[in-house]
Amino acid sequence: MGIEDRLTTLGIELPPAAKPVASYVPVRRHGGLAFVAGQVAQEEGRVLFPGHLGAEVTLDQGQEAARRCALQALAALREELGTLDRVLGIVQVQVFVSSAPGFTDQPKVANGASDLLVDVFGDPGKHARVAVGVPELPLGAPVEVAMVAEVE
Repeated sequence: MGIEDRLTTLGIELPPAAKPVASYVPVRRHGGLAFVAGQVAQEEGRVLFPGHLGAEVTLDQGQEAARRCALQALAALREELGTLDRVLGIVQVQVFVSSAPGFTDQPKVANGASDLLVDVFGDPGKHARVAVGVPELPLGAPVEVAMVAEVE
């Protein structure tokens, strides 16, 4: 079963690919790799759960935002490649978490993205990962996710 079929089986519909809000491209391919620019969780043009984890944003909301970021990254990949069936696997995921002082559950927030990628790709979705707490993110977002995928 291909990845596109797997999305259908899982009942996952990808959001529209986000347009860049500054001077960058959503996906840059180099050799057999596709580098996906950082995605912040948005729905209908609004940031989901604006604020900081450990203050205005709960752990569950942060995980949901990270999942949405991963879905948006997959949408950007699909737009670049024409189909996600050309993705051989996920190499690395970088998760930036807007964190209130003392918040240390960045890895748990990042699981929202990581778990989705493994659900969609199976073993090829397992990846190296960075989960970092930061004081602020663009647009007041609680989470930003970037990734590197191996592609045909």
